[in-house]
Amino acid sequence: MRAVVFDFDFTLADSSSGAVECINFALAQLNFPQVAPERARKTIGLSLPETFLALTGVGDSALSSDFANHFVRRADQVMESLTYLYDAVPQTVDSLRGFGIGLGIVSTKFRYRIENTLAREKLLDRFDAIVGGKDVSRLKPDPAGLFRVLTQLGVEADEAIYVGDHVVDAEAAERAGVSFIAALSGTCREEDFTGYPVQAFIDGVGGLVGVLRLEDRSF
Repeated sequence: MRAVVFDFDFTLADSSSGAVECINFALAQLNFPQVAPERARKTIGLSLPETFLALTGVGDSALSSDFANHFVRRADQVMESLTYLYDAVPQTVDSLRGFGIGLGIVSTKFRYRIENTLAREKLLDRFDAIVGGKDVSRLKPDPAGLFRVLTQLGVEADEAIYVGDHVVDAEAAERAGVSFIAALSGTCREEDFTGYPVQAFIDGVGGLVGVLRLEDRSF
């Protein structure tokens, strides 16, 4: 195993307050009713069109595009200040780097938001490759983002592990031929991953190094 690739939201960071704010802002601009925070949080990890469909049941592409534009406009104002890395992230990434593991991120979140958050926490230089939602034409569960980051990391699919919190991450990993570890730090539980080849479950990213057993490279 030469590389670990992470999802971002609910895997490395909690941006749920920002997501709820932006979702309800966008819905209000389109005269749709507000949704409860828990319902909004369950859509984190989906693309914005999928989020709009899940919350409204409306498949109109023009409305979906308007929703995405309103979401992004509000996110540019509030998202970064409402995004917090999990406490275990710095030690985890430093430990992985210490074992010579390459690190990447594949997320539907825009790359500049990820980079700004990591830079704020002085962790941007720990990651060798970051692929965000605007860097590929097909979002998760399509494996395009994973294929791109593997190329940037210079590793084959069987040399990497993808760590994510959502079933779309599990499906993307399966389609890319990459091993998958599920972090139960989001809204999905173990039973939601039934049918996917999950190598291990961890409560959060802080449990990753122990699961990988890097001392003997036996994972």
